[in-house]
Amino acid sequence: MAENKMTTKVSQLPLIPLRGLTIFPYMVLHFDVGRERSIHALEEAMVNDQLVFLASQKEADINLPSADDFYKVGTISKIKQMLKLPGDTIRVLVEGITRAEIKGIVKEEPYFLVEVEEQNYQEEITKNNETEALMRSVLDSFEEYIEVSNKISPEVLISLSEIEEPGRLADTIASNMALKPPQKQEILEAFNPKERLETLYRILLEEIEILQIEQTINTRVKKQINKVQKEYYLREQMKAIQKELGEDENVVEEADDYRQKLKKLKLPKESHEKVQREIDRLLKLSPAAAESGVIRNYIDWILSLPWNKETKDRLDLKKSAEILDEDHYGLEKVKERILEYLAIRQLTKSMKGPIVCLVGPPGVGKTSIAKSIARSLNRKFVRMSLGGVRDEAEIRGHRRTYVGAIPGRIISSMRQVESKNPLFLLDEIDKLAGDFRGDPAAALLEVLDPEQNDDFTDHYLEMPFDLSKVLFITTANSLDTIPRPLLDRMEVIRIAGYTEEEKVKIAEKYLVPKQLKVHGLKKNQINISERTIRDISNYYTRESGVRSLERQVANLCRKIGKRVIVEKLQSVRITPRNLKKYLGSPIYRYEMINEKDEVGIVRGLAWTSVGGETLSVEVTPMQGDGKLVLTGQLGDVMKESARAGLSYIRSRVNELKIDPDFHKKIDIHIHIPEGAIPKDGPSAGITMATAMISALTNIPVSKDVAMTGEITLRGRVLPIGGVKEKVLAANRAGIKKILLPIDNKRDMEDIPDNVKRKLSFEFVSHMDEVLEHTLKRGEQNEN
Repeated sequence: MAENKMTTKVSQLPLIPLRGLTIFPYMVLHFDVGRERSIHALEEAMVNDQLVFLASQKEADINLPSADDFYKVGTISKIKQMLKLPGDTIRVLVEGITRAEIKGIVKEEPYFLVEVEEQNYQEEITKNNETEALMRSVLDSFEEYIEVSNKISPEVLISLSEIEEPGRLADTIASNMALKPPQKQEILEAFNPKERLETLYRILLEEIEILQIEQTINTRVKKQINKVQKEYYLREQMKAIQKELGEDENVVEEADDYRQKLKKLKLPKESHEKVQREIDRLLKLSPAAAESGVIRNYIDWILSLPWNKETKDRLDLKKSAEILDEDHYGLEKVKERILEYLAIRQLTKSMKGPIVCLVGPPGVGKTSIAKSIARSLNRKFVRMSLGGVRDEAEIRGHRRTYVGAIPGRIISSMRQVESKNPLFLLDEIDKLAGDFRGDPAAALLEVLDPEQNDDFTDHYLEMPFDLSKVLFITTANSLDTIPRPLLDRMEVIRIAGYTEEEKVKIAEKYLVPKQLKVHGLKKNQINISERTIRDISNYYTRESGVRSLERQVANLCRKIGKRVIVEKLQSVRITPRNLKKYLGSPIYRYEMINEKDEVGIVRGLAWTSVGGETLSVEVTPMQGDGKLVLTGQLGDVMKESARAGLSYIRSRVNELKIDPDFHKKIDIHIHIPEGAIPKDGPSAGITMATAMISALTNIPVSKDVAMTGEITLRGRVLPIGGVKEKVLAANRAGIKKILLPIDNKRDMEDIPDNVKRKLSFEFVSHMDEVLEHTLKRGEQNEN
């Protein structure tokens, strides 16, 4: 067993605070003294047995420390040597004797005089296994520390092995280690030798672990540096070889430039490696090789795409609504949908761009509203016309195996617009074609699917490109020619034709100012009244949109511009009276074609891709053998509707008071004028049936009634589509009453209020009701 006996001794000694240094017992240290207090303390020590108390400062940068600025435990040391240096600085060599603790400060001026207490442990060691084991562990750890750090001479271990006292061993090891001042102070404050060894052992293990981590990091960094140096050396060699061969040395510089750009792009790992391989291939090829040009072109395409560039959306709903209203009159559903999208974008940042399909006749503003949406969102705008596109490679690009291969129009447009989130307009999607080169509509399935287009792969790039942030808007005149799978991916918003009131507002607000600017006319040089614009719309145009109206306004501007130049006029006034002078005779008649009630002539309503139309169905019965003759370029559906109507009439001959054998003795000829124009669809079923009943019963049909609806063999009236377009067409033609299937009552929400007020609507479910509203039974002709 070992017994540690402790003795204490109190003495007064001058104090010198050390900055950034810690001295242990048995340690020899030299330092410079320059502060006035420290010099006075040094002088006092030389008088008083050359003993001085050295304590470390807590903060090394304090120049004039107070009593609280240095540690309480320090080392009583003996001054061995003094050397005066230039500049009132003294270099001192001291040797640590024993550790001690400050018990009080006697005085602070002109130097610190402190009362210190020594604690000396007299160790009488017989053989303490625990202490011996601790000493061996510390020595082994210190040996490992020397190997890892490479900063201490191995000879130090030889001198340490001769030390038998645990406390002295700990102090000697601590004095040879590069420790932080707080760690050294922790060891210094351990008066008990065993506790001192344990503290040192713990610190040793921590330092060894840190040094091993440092060594691992240094090895890794050194390996990377060596790799960079090797690559640089090899590139310089390659440049020298190419120079000797007379080849273009710019290839290496070009490859370096590609690498720098590739690093900035931050591509996905697989894409990055693919481009890196292409750059390496470029270096291996001769500049004269044909393939090097192909590789350059490919790399240029990859590096010029907006992989991470995007514009910041304007999420101000009020401002966006103002922009949309400023650019377009009406189109409430489209505007509402865009504002809904913006509102959701404010709530969630990860929403994918919707795919909206705007369907409507020409000239209603489908393309221009897309531009306005881009402006309201603060997004870049790119347009791609799909009319007549028949090659799948136009969408997906050509594979690089083909000579002159390039990416498809989608990727090309993304490169051109330099943004990852533009508004992409796919115009005329209903006019896509297809041939032996593939089906472009099928290629668009991936582009327009929000669940797939985040990794759209072009045949040329052969790597995924994210299209999920693109806001796709498509336009079409009709949905009939769009393949069902493609249509299923789009949100359809129908834009019907404009009413007369809307056309007048659009002309006043947009068309007239635009054409005045185009033709160089000032606002005060032309005066067009609202009534004049209304007459132009009614008598010189017959359309769903406003293109013809704009052309007629442009026609007016040209003629007025000529008069302003030739006749030196200051202002020209256009009125309904002098409109004919500028635009000629009216092209269309606003009133109905039928000026009186007639037998066998019924006004029908039809939907076309360019808007609604009214058409006359004429039926004439003739002596014959029961043939049904159909003329006027009728499609299969209309022919079937005519036969269904005839079968219904034959089943109701008694109720209708028609000769039961009429189908054996009379030929019925159904004709729809404008035979050069193909017509098809189910909505003329009740129209043709009414015309046939009128002709067979010789009862006239009301001239101010128009109708639309499908008929069944039992006389039921089935719903049809395109109600808004048909109603607007009837309004333009001066119709007073419209018959609609009862199931189409829900479509009345889309009809403008001013049109509803002008027209009378009757909803029918059976042919009996149709006849009730159309046949003038009291006016049956006698011939």
